[in-house]
Amino acid sequence: MEKIALITDSACDIDNETVIKYNIRILPFKIIYSDREYTDKIDITPEEIYDNMINEIPKSSLPAIEDIEAVYNSLVEEKYTHVIAVVISSGLSGTYNAFKLVSEQFPDIRSYVYDTKSTSVCEGIILKKCGECITAGKSFDEIVSCIPSMKNNMHFQFVFGTLEYAKKGGRIGRISGTIGEFLDIKPIVGFDEEYGQCFTYAKVRGRNKSLKKLVEIGKERTEMKNCDAYIVHGNSLEDATKVYESLKMLPGIKNVYLIGQISAIVGVYSGPGTIGVCYVEN
Repeated sequence: MEKIALITDSACDIDNETVIKYNIRILPFKIIYSDREYTDKIDITPEEIYDNMINEIPKSSLPAIEDIEAVYNSLVEEKYTHVIAVVISSGLSGTYNAFKLVSEQFPDIRSYVYDTKSTSVCEGIILKKCGECITAGKSFDEIVSCIPSMKNNMHFQFVFGTLEYAKKGGRIGRISGTIGEFLDIKPIVGFDEEYGQCFTYAKVRGRNKSLKKLVEIGKERTEMKNCDAYIVHGNSLEDATKVYESLKMLPGIKNVYLIGQISAIVGVYSGPGTIGVCYVEN
């Protein structure tokens, strides 16, 4: 009989209820300051990172190989037969390769490591759907075969409060930062399907118009198909709530979930003021 474990990294954003319900194992990134190293989602919060950004923008490192090995060893002890790992884009981190490397060291557990070519709530939604499939009694092969279509039904866009942190962190991809900041251009950002790197989905001028654009994208999406919407934010609950209230008014949006803070590791590069919305086709 199959016993399937779900694993991810700490860039994943989803509600704690889902994490507990489906026993999702989360491998933490490291948040590195000049005088100290922290473990993401364990001894540092996104709020603490944002509050300290005026003094220092930290660096980060991917989950340690020994930590991934420790999780796999625990799964062996718990008699798991299969692993589904859903991880941050390989275009942003070496986490995918690290998970693949470790999984190959445990031939008695059959593993599938999925590169989301995205991050944050996209990881979380896929894991939630995988958990639902496990509960429904679907097999490992059935679930794995469905994951690409799960991802194809997801559309994740976000806007930064400022491009400053993405530029300094080197994760800005194909987004022009300096001129945009000068003109108060707020690019709506997405992830390309080929490389999983950031690109400019649309451009608007000013904060209010950028938030309205996120809602307009939802309206356009629901003209084709009904959707659920998942919202994350970087220390910007007030603006996230405005987007939430606007999306609830759209007839094609069936459910709206205000997930909360973007994980600390994503917050290092996105900075305060980030608002992201993932539309998931029903």
